[in-house]
Amino acid sequence: MSWFVWALLFVGLPMAVAAWESRQRPVDAPQRFAAVVAARAKRPSTPPPPVEPVQVYALERDQAVTLNAAIPFSRDPNPAARPFLFSGTQTDLARATDCLAAAEIFEAGDDAVGEQAVAQVVLNRVRHPAFPKTVCGVVFQGQERSTGCQFTFSCDGALALTPGQAAWARAQEIARGALAGKVYKPVGHATHYHTDWVVPYWSSSLDKITAVGTHLFFRWRGWWGTPPAFRKSGETGEPVIARIARFSSAHQGGVETPPLAGPPLLVAEAAATLAAKPQQAIGADAIGKVMAGVRLIAIAPGGRSFMVELPRGGAPDIWPALAETYCAGRAECRIMAWRAGTAPDSMAMSDAQLEAMSFAYIHNAGSGLRRVLWNCSQTPRNVKGECMRQRNPTMAPPAVTDTGLSGIRRKERFETVKIVPVTPPVTTTK
Repeated sequence: MSWFVWALLFVGLPMAVAAWESRQRPVDAPQRFAAVVAARAKRPSTPPPPVEPVQVYALERDQAVTLNAAIPFSRDPNPAARPFLFSGTQTDLARATDCLAAAEIFEAGDDAVGEQAVAQVVLNRVRHPAFPKTVCGVVFQGQERSTGCQFTFSCDGALALTPGQAAWARAQEIARGALAGKVYKPVGHATHYHTDWVVPYWSSSLDKITAVGTHLFFRWRGWWGTPPAFRKSGETGEPVIARIARFSSAHQGGVETPPLAGPPLLVAEAAATLAAKPQQAIGADAIGKVMAGVRLIAIAPGGRSFMVELPRGGAPDIWPALAETYCAGRAECRIMAWRAGTAPDSMAMSDAQLEAMSFAYIHNAGSGLRRVLWNCSQTPRNVKGECMRQRNPTMAPPAVTDTGLSGIRRKERFETVKIVPVTPPVTTTK
């Protein structure tokens, strides 16, 4: 009997496998596959699909998890997105970086893998004609509606929280990588996702392509979910998002800089030289005190941006000397200065106060960027390049209305999910 068992294992099993592999397959299988590929490759004459308000079924958490698990993953190929290479000014890049970092950290928390997935979805949307064409425009789309924002942190009060400095720095680093061409391949060309404990109506009409942690990622079916649909380039001119100015120095003022491909900015070595000098410790205890002849008003998180009040009667040509005190030893640094009596008292400032800014300095030792700018309506300059440019319009939310939800869900620790004990669908933030 033992010999018979061994014979089955070493002879019978291989024969059975060989017979299965050599079985006759349906003749029309390749034709069906080719038809599917051809249908997906043909661009429709209709416009891109609308980004519909998201409604979720009123289900218990366990029921939602079970239903989501029952939806199969698409068997179609899931190619990675092409590298996204940001083009625009240094100012636009800084604003896009912080908008993307805000989406990452408020959607996924301090989770590097989840943050990469969120960043890839945002950039996929920037490339798709159904969405806005700037990074900040995508992230803050619908922020004016309490139940209509694409990313709920932009309209549910989550921005009242301030990310920790270390977590914010990591999110910024992930955002910089994504904007410089780093691709998070698993999510492919996904434009939607949700947590596995809710079931949106659209989950049955989109292709489920992958899961990252507790999040499920989806793309549109047909041509609009294929790589050729993601070819529209983004627009330059990232808007100022006043609501993240509290922890984003890039959204605190209107200092504009030339395009990345433009001519050298002052002396390229100047920023690196200043950054190599010993750094003076400037902490919260220095706020309100006079340093380098000016009064320190506020310091942005990370200690790379300073608001100061200029002395009365000070000569404008000596203002650049501020950098010697405040920016020495710092690879990235920004100074925003106001004349006495016009300075805001904190980083939360009005548009009028931003327009009243008298002087600005910014450098980035990594890129060699260094700009010294005056408000030429107050202090005329002989060199036009030394004048502040007019700021981009601020995307400030108008009066809140309630018109339904569009968008993407965040992780559980950033939201409260209310279970409604009724069967009809309800609209929730996502």
